[in-house]
Amino acid sequence: MEHVLLRHRDIPNLKKLEVYREHGGYEGLKKALSMTPAEVIEIVKASNLRGRGGAGFGTGVKWSFIPKNAPETYVLINTDESEMGTFKDRELTENNPHQIIEGALIAAYAIGCHKVFNYMRGEFMDAAYAFEEALQECREAGILGDNILGSGFSCEMYTHFGAGAYICGEETALIESLAGNLGQPWSKPPFPAIEGLYKKPTVVNNTETLANVPMILINGPDWYKSMGTPQSPGPKIVCISGHVERPGNYEVHMGVTYRELLEMAGGIRGGKKFKALFPSGGSGPIVVDDALGAPLTYEGLTPFDSVMGSASLVFLDEDTDMVWATLKVIEFFRHESCGKCTPCREGTFWLDRVVQRIYDGRGTEADIRLLQSIAGGMKGKCLCALGEFSISPILSSIVHFLPEYKAKVAAAKGGKVAQPAAAAAVR
Repeated sequence: MEHVLLRHRDIPNLKKLEVYREHGGYEGLKKALSMTPAEVIEIVKASNLRGRGGAGFGTGVKWSFIPKNAPETYVLINTDESEMGTFKDRELTENNPHQIIEGALIAAYAIGCHKVFNYMRGEFMDAAYAFEEALQECREAGILGDNILGSGFSCEMYTHFGAGAYICGEETALIESLAGNLGQPWSKPPFPAIEGLYKKPTVVNNTETLANVPMILINGPDWYKSMGTPQSPGPKIVCISGHVERPGNYEVHMGVTYRELLEMAGGIRGGKKFKALFPSGGSGPIVVDDALGAPLTYEGLTPFDSVMGSASLVFLDEDTDMVWATLKVIEFFRHESCGKCTPCREGTFWLDRVVQRIYDGRGTEADIRLLQSIAGGMKGKCLCALGEFSISPILSSIVHFLPEYKAKVAAAKGGKVAQPAAAAAVR
């Protein structure tokens, strides 16, 4: 298919302003500037563009929450991208930065914003350099700064580095970090649309989400809805990693099945059999073979008690020790918990400790029940989604791979310590 987002794969040097403009760049912004902000919001709402960061909330609807005629508003680009197995926003920012800038400027015009911040994961230095070069090109061309393209609309854009904290991918923690405070979430309300950065109305959009916006303005909402499904329209970048032949980013129309995505990635490497899939990095419940026929949509995995999230697919082969895989994920969440709320701070610590005990061959049947009890004490009680995410691999791995837990318990009873997994580490 022709790329809508990963256009740099079809167009060499698309990150350069001259090349980007030769291929329709900033025509979407020009069209937006010829309309009223309310008309721009209605076009994005009509396209049913949904947030690509994982939540899937309507982008135009989010913009419409900003109070009309607010004296000061902000647009924040979420390029923190800390979910395991996710690397789409980095490729976009390194190779197609102008499409992100254009989308962010359209968003800024729609909500009356004059300052945009791109919150980037601190390790993304190559992406940051590419983004800064693109910003400078835009300033020199009159696309950023005062009186953009002679429209009377003025807006500036800045890059801000985070410090590699997963929690700052959550919008309120991102806002706190950007303001110079501890990167910890707050309990809503207030919602960012009313009190966000510096207590001003704020829109936080994922990088991939904003990259869709210029194409919607140029081609219209009906064109956008011609791709994908009615509830989940448009293209989606899918990050595929793990035990596959060809890991990487794949741009597809929403609605493709997970089995088709596995085939696109060359299948399970070495001719081995498929065993399990983390469909949304570590955040979503693990699924098995019966879910591979599900469509890649926001609703597609609901019958399998899982979620698409940001579409970071980690495939595991038949040799993978699922207790080991679960341990790797819970270690991550324990490390990344900000510690602000007790259920998450204590819950992730004890989940990690108990899974480690089982994996080491020191567990009991009671420990398996204890994992379920700890997870139950966290569910619905954490300040943000991180705590909820952390229990997903625990509960789903017990549902699908209980025999593996019991085998380690049985080995412990027999005095045999479980050996480390022979499978290669998930990449």
